[in-house]
Amino acid sequence: MDVNFQRKVDRFFGAFLCRILSLLYRKKNREGAGKSPCRILVIMLSEMGSLVLAQPMFQRIKEKFPGASVHVLLFEKNREILDLLEVIPPENILTISDKSIARLTRDSLNILKRMRSIRFDTVIDCELFARISSLFSFFTGAAVRVGFHRHTMEGLYRGDFINRPVLYNPYHSIPVQFVGLVDAVDSSAVPTNKFSAENVVKESPQARIGETEILGIKNRLYSDYPEIRGKKLVLLYPSGGMLPIRAWPPDYFCKLAEGLIHRGYAVAIIGLKADKGLAGIILSHCGDSSCVDLTGYTKSIRELIVLFHVASLLITNDGGPGQFAVLTPIKSILFHGPETPVLYGPLSDKVHVFYRSLSCSPCLTAYNHRNSPCDGDNVCLKSIQPEEVLEKALSLLG
Repeated sequence: MDVNFQRKVDRFFGAFLCRILSLLYRKKNREGAGKSPCRILVIMLSEMGSLVLAQPMFQRIKEKFPGASVHVLLFEKNREILDLLEVIPPENILTISDKSIARLTRDSLNILKRMRSIRFDTVIDCELFARISSLFSFFTGAAVRVGFHRHTMEGLYRGDFINRPVLYNPYHSIPVQFVGLVDAVDSSAVPTNKFSAENVVKESPQARIGETEILGIKNRLYSDYPEIRGKKLVLLYPSGGMLPIRAWPPDYFCKLAEGLIHRGYAVAIIGLKADKGLAGIILSHCGDSSCVDLTGYTKSIRELIVLFHVASLLITNDGGPGQFAVLTPIKSILFHGPETPVLYGPLSDKVHVFYRSLSCSPCLTAYNHRNSPCDGDNVCLKSIQPEEVLEKALSLLG
């Protein structure tokens, strides 16, 4: 489903429904106080990368409420990464599809019935300011509903039925803020997330990948592209995904790929099948058999993560691949600009982030539903020159 259409539905219908339900809700904020949670639902409908950043939150849930049964509700397309993280039993994962408004409506009605039958007593809503997750939270019937709340800010209304409101703080990383949601479950402070943010962010654990899988994709890769055998492989992800404003210019990727090839490295372009046009631009510029197109080559996120075990370096725009890479041994270079690494930086010291702090950066925020006012001239990324990226890449490869 088109992201702009989702924004419009959420803005107009979501806010209206939140207002109606808030008028119906008259219970006190301390509903459920003093009771240890038995059945917790975590709502994480957003991007797959946020699931990687949520690992400290899941760890905090285990530490604080070891006896609780934890479930997660997310979009069907994001389930694979949650399975890879192995933080939730597969039978406790609830999914809905967002491929179309009809499918979303049908799945939502079915999942609401299932949630009511499980009888959750606590819901932790991890969405920043989307209303659909807030509505799900209400309809579970849980006594404790934790979620980000505007407090004294204007706009971004998500309903007054969130009875453990957490102050969204753009000066702290997303992992820290997710942990704050857990601490709000039994907090009596105002606002609820008054805890020490030190030592919250930890290195992401590695995905468990077998040697047989690694050998399998290595043999397949060298069979399909024998020209790259014996060379260190650098992966490039030039797509901006659903947010093109996050993309480093294609001609910069062309110059970077050319520089790497001239120094004896192999280069592969990764992405979805829809990114083949971008890959074609880079391949055409390089005109060398050491530059290959792997867009659509991996059929799942797991296969992509296995490929990361074969390559020596990933150079990527801000997005899913940069977050998935921290689950593997690969080193990576990540471009930030429209969004800030302060909030969304990967949990790893194997990552080098290029970021230009312009007066307008970051322009993708929770406050504008990641709908940038930029006219497409993303100077924050254009000011990162291919020469400096190449220099850093060579030092990491060396």
